[in-house]
Amino acid sequence: MTTLRVLYPELKENFSKKIKVDDTHEIYYEESGNPNGQPVVFLHGGPGCGTSPTCRRYFDPEFYRIIVFDQRGSGQSTPHACLENNDTWHIIEDMEKIREELGIEKWLVFGGSWGSTLALCYAIKHPQRTQGLVLRGIFLGRREDIEWIYEIGGASNIYPDSFERYVSIIDEEERNDIIGAYYKRLTSPDMEVRKVAAKEWSMWEGSLVTLLPDPNLESSFGDINFAISMATIECHFWMNNMFWNDDNFILNNCDIIKDIPTIIVHGRYDVDCRVIGAYLLSKKLNNCELNIVPDAGHSSGEPGIISGLVEATDKFREILK
Repeated sequence: MTTLRVLYPELKENFSKKIKVDDTHEIYYEESGNPNGQPVVFLHGGPGCGTSPTCRRYFDPEFYRIIVFDQRGSGQSTPHACLENNDTWHIIEDMEKIREELGIEKWLVFGGSWGSTLALCYAIKHPQRTQGLVLRGIFLGRREDIEWIYEIGGASNIYPDSFERYVSIIDEEERNDIIGAYYKRLTSPDMEVRKVAAKEWSMWEGSLVTLLPDPNLESSFGDINFAISMATIECHFWMNNMFWNDDNFILNNCDIIKDIPTIIVHGRYDVDCRVIGAYLLSKKLNNCELNIVPDAGHSSGEPGIISGLVEATDKFREILK
């Protein structure tokens, strides 16, 4: 019987700071692990979720120089939930500012869910800076991927009970465009309207992410500070089609990244981000290992996903040393 890997022990950051990237946004970032080690950057999900100390623990701290940051409007970055100049390409520019400030020439890029989308976009934009990719819960950001989660006819068929609550705040005549209806509420001048919408949006997604129900996790998605940033920023990205002109942007640009070493970890029963996305991506890459975890959903906290990700970063320890 295979022994599952677990997270590395808790560790403190070496330092943390904020970098002002434009007239509006300040980005929180931190370093942990070996200051002279192999650089790796952690990209959180959402967009809008932010990071936690657990994000440091997928990496051997003796080998890796671990860079973690909160994307625009998320976590400890400010202003909270701000949508101004908050898009895929500005976040990639922020990554470059952090990389340059730290004097890093190249780094391993690690991202899950929306973080996988961002990691792939970064690699397409800056292949010469990307030594490798560790990706979890692939989200290709196509219209079909977005509507699968948030409109009628996708995940709603698997979790109809949770979906009923999610759409309960939307009038019947608006349900042909649930994302648009939520966007009106999430950007309402009435903060109470925004809070109700953010909580329902966030808890709907929280109900999808684990293979088996996890009431504690679902409840954490309802934390209003977390919900406001995640729901508002996610909906902003979905309304703007990820801020790219080609709905199939990632798959159509895989030639640029096809030889970058890549390991994908994806749960077989991921209802949030379907495994077909990971499968299609893997077929476009020449140097890719696809690990479909047979007993997992979407969450980075599920045992099989943790094990696969730690194995992946350990494998890159050998590739990059």
